[in-house]
Amino acid sequence: MNESHILRRYENNPVLVADAFPKPINSVFNAGAVKWRDQYILLTRVEDLSGSSYLWAARSQDGFHFIPDAAPALLPAKEGTFADVEDCSIEDPRITQLEGSFYITYVGYSDHDCVSMVAKTEDFRSFERISILGLPENKDVVLFPEKIGGRYAKLDRPMTQTSQRGDMWISFSPDLVYWGDPRPVMQPRKRKWDCQKIGAGAPPIRTSEGWLVIYHGVRQTSAGSLYRLGAVLLDLEQPWQVIGRSDQAILSPISSEDYFGNVGNVVFTCGAILEENGELKVYYGAADQVVCCASAPVDDVLALCLEGRSGQG
Repeated sequence: MNESHILRRYENNPVLVADAFPKPINSVFNAGAVKWRDQYILLTRVEDLSGSSYLWAARSQDGFHFIPDAAPALLPAKEGTFADVEDCSIEDPRITQLEGSFYITYVGYSDHDCVSMVAKTEDFRSFERISILGLPENKDVVLFPEKIGGRYAKLDRPMTQTSQRGDMWISFSPDLVYWGDPRPVMQPRKRKWDCQKIGAGAPPIRTSEGWLVIYHGVRQTSAGSLYRLGAVLLDLEQPWQVIGRSDQAILSPISSEDYFGNVGNVVFTCGAILEENGELKVYYGAADQVVCCASAPVDDVLALCLEGRSGQG
C-alpha cells in the first residue's frame, strides 16, 4: 500500500477486532486511549449483536497487542439520574487525564436523542457519572488536560436542524457541570477535504507549539460521507485562537479495513498518545468495525499545522 499521508499505518493492523472479546459482539471501534502505569489502555466502543453500544477496556504492554478485560467497563444507565438520556447506548469515549483522575467524555443515546456525558474513573473498572455536557446533538466533546485561566475547558461540535455544517466551539466551566462563555474555534472549509463538518477526535495534547488536536473532517461524495483525519494547533493560553491547521488530511480511508465494515470510507479517532520519544500514536476506528493504529513523529504533524497558518479558522 502506497502511504502518502503523514500518519503511517501499523503494518499489522487492526490492533483490536470483535473476535478478541470474551462474548460475541458485532464490532469494536472508536477507542479512547491513554498510557498509564506502563500500560496502554483503550476504552473502546463495542456494538453487541442487538445493536446496542457500550464501553469495554482493553490493555496492552506495547501499544499494539491488546487484551480486552473480562467484562464491559461501562454499560448504559438503566436507572437513576442519567437513565433518561443514555438507556439505549453509550459510545465514542475520549479519555482525559486531569487532576490525578481520568475523565471520560462519551455520547449517550435514548428516546430523547443523543447527548454528551462525562464520567470519572481511577482504574477503568468503576466509574462515577458526573454530568450531561450540554443540549442534544452536541457531540465530539473533549476535555483539556488542564484548566485554562482557572476553568475547565472543552471542545465540542453543536449541531442544529437549521445548520448541519458542524463547527467546533470551546466553552468553560468552574465544576464540569455548568458550562458557559462559548466561543467559536474553527469551521469546515469550502472545497476542502473537511468541507461538510468537523469534530474533535483525541483530547488536546500540550506541545511546545500549542495545543495539538487531531480531528475528523467529513466530505460528502456520490458514494456517501468520507471521514478523514486532520490536525490543528490552538494557542496555549487562548485556545479559541487557531495557530495553524493542516491543509491536507493526515489520514484517509485507503486500506481494506477502512472500506469494509459497518460504515465504509471512515477513519475516526477518539484517542492519541504522545510517547516520550516524540512518536504520536493515533488509534482510530476503521469502517466502524475494528480498531487500528497509525503514527508519526509529532514534529512532522506540528510542521504540517504550521504550514497551514493561512488556512486557519
